[in-house]
Amino acid sequence: MLITGISGRFGRALARRLHRTCEVIGVDRRPARNMPKDVIFERADIRRRKFEDVFRREKIDAVVHLNIMHNPRESSALHHDFNIVGTKRVFELCSEHQVPKVVVLSSANVYGPDPRNPQFLQEDAPLLAGTKFGGIRDLIALDMFCNTFFWRHPEIETVILRPVHIVGQVDNAPSRYLRLERPFTLMGFDPMIQLIHVEDVVSAIERALTPGIRGVYNVAGPSPVPLSLMFEKLGRSPIPVPEPVLKAALGAAWSLKFSDWPTPELEHIKYICMVDDAAARTVLGFKPKFTIDDIVEELATRALT
Repeated sequence: MLITGISGRFGRALARRLHRTCEVIGVDRRPARNMPKDVIFERADIRRRKFEDVFRREKIDAVVHLNIMHNPRESSALHHDFNIVGTKRVFELCSEHQVPKVVVLSSANVYGPDPRNPQFLQEDAPLLAGTKFGGIRDLIALDMFCNTFFWRHPEIETVILRPVHIVGQVDNAPSRYLRLERPFTLMGFDPMIQLIHVEDVVSAIERALTPGIRGVYNVAGPSPVPLSLMFEKLGRSPIPVPEPVLKAALGAAWSLKFSDWPTPELEHIKYICMVDDAAARTVLGFKPKFTIDDIVEELATRALT
């Protein structure tokens, strides 16, 4: 089992789960820390020759591709090179070395929040997030490339998972936002949101690794809740701000590097982007274990470690 991007919090959580049942090989250009002792780690860039050597040296029966850049501060050129070129290289090597299974972690964010969205989006819904947020266009391109590979290489069981907002022991925008003591909200908007605990996403990947499973799956956690109810459960005191004021303030903070939230991210606390996860529950047999109350308890009481 090869995991790309293993050094991140999510990669470590996946390694801690999978190493109990199989040999895990991790690759990342960042150093590894707090990793199980029996995990084989190779520090390498997925775009470089050293990464190819791993395929030559080891017998790999599955690849979980997590090595995707999400830093909005990095240039679009670097995002494209790392996410698109790097992902293509991963798939080329899987094809060349006859790896039978590839699982890619995409995101439900590729659909994009929009007032015209139906209540729940299915896997065949158009990926429209890039029309308002250029920073996610490379993730959409990556998702579409993986879909194309799926049809061109039927000999490889390719699985694309699109989880909703992942929270828990991960350092991402949803977790940071919900941990704020006085979070900003958009005055007049209270969208329904879907959250999933990081350990449940790990469980979904475990299910996706089952032989015979292939395709695209939305992955959701417990039932959606209004954003206001989530803050009420967390004991937070949100600050409602008129949209023009908040956009201007966030834009200035972004320019001055006081904030890592670009203004297009405000769409996620304005409009819905909820997914139908029936296929994951039926085909993968996936069912989240963490309830909204479990998620609330973690966000309210546990700092990132």
